Amino acid sequence: MTDLLVKIFIKDKDNIASPQVRGRYGILSGCVGIAVNVLLFIAKFLVGTVTNSIAITADAVNNLSDAGSCAVTVFGFYMSGKPADEEHPFGHGRIEYITAMIVSFIVLFMGFELGSQSIDKIRNPEDVTFNLVGAIVIGMSIFGKLWLALFNRKLGKKINSPAMSAVVADSLSDIAATSVTLIALILSHFFPSLHIDGWLGIIVACFVLKAGYGIFKETLGALIGESPTKETVQELEEKIMSYEHVTGIHDLILHNYGPGRFFGSVHVEMPSDIDVMISHDIIDNIERDIYKEMGIQLVIHYDPIEVNNERVNELRIIAINAVRRISDKLSIHDFRVVDGPSHTNLIFDVVVPHKFPMNQDDLMAEISSEIGKIDPKFFTVMNIEHAFV
Repeated sequence: MTDLLVKIFIKDKDNIASPQVRGRYGILSGCVGIAVNVLLFIAKFLVGTVTNSIAITADAVNNLSDAGSCAVTVFGFYMSGKPADEEHPFGHGRIEYITAMIVSFIVLFMGFELGSQSIDKIRNPEDVTFNLVGAIVIGMSIFGKLWLALFNRKLGKKINSPAMSAVVADSLSDIAATSVTLIALILSHFFPSLHIDGWLGIIVACFVLKAGYGIFKETLGALIGESPTKETVQELEEKIMSYEHVTGIHDLILHNYGPGRFFGSVHVEMPSDIDVMISHDIIDNIERDIYKEMGIQLVIHYDPIEVNNERVNELRIIAINAVRRISDKLSIHDFRVVDGPSHTNLIFDVVVPHKFPMNQDDLMAEISSEIGKIDPKFFTVMNIEHAFV
């Protein structure tokens, strides 16, 4: 069914790098969610009215609110698919994260509400009257929500969407809550005086709250700005280093402006004795190929370095070894040498990981000391920086 719906409603379905195609997936997800939840609302509301069941009627209203959250998803994907404009030159992709954040609030609200109702049931237990029609409708609701969760899960994996992951979590929390109602209803048929629905509700509320918090935390990280995955960084570095004359890279920065929308910058080291036009051509090729293969719009800064000067290479190795003796988590780049009549300046940048145990001044003093042990005439001029990936 999922593949059929995708085939019918999404043109160019495999071009998931396109914001427009991503938007179609999101709108399909939301529209299907609205249709399923409205159908469940109508069925539950009619049965609840006929049987005079408050529980089923309340569950029907919950389905109506779920349809509203699906409408939020549709709106979010529609807005995130809008092209860049003067006010938003990087596009509107982060609206998808805001949509997921709104859904997380809905899930958290449902968890608190379910927990409150469950506590009230524990304090004021009531006999649950078994109703076969009600049990069948609830069972159908669980099946419908399960199908909807699997549907959104498949679409979400296809386009790697945090908003769809949030909708899946919302559907699973609905399934858990409705399952408690069904279990309590069935047990009431065999044990009329057994009051466990409140305790079961507390357990489900904890799972719902955990799911809501997980969505909120993941989405908040994306909105604030977080490091790209190690796999993305490794793939990017390997691709850049595969080009002829590229001897090193550093200062890699990647900005996420929504799923599949990466902008970045990096410094690329190349031999200084290569014609500048050749270096420029290589950099152009790297930028174009990275965008074509990884969808990352990369801006490259060219750093010319001496690679055929034996003295510079020897001093570079001395500096690298001195830094590594302090910690193998440290690295250097942009190494230069300035000779003077009484001393030699070794100029370089040191990349320090976050939460490094030494403060900046102590680290610089330690590096200077290690290099000074090799030759007292070696002076260090360092710049301490932190990696962004």
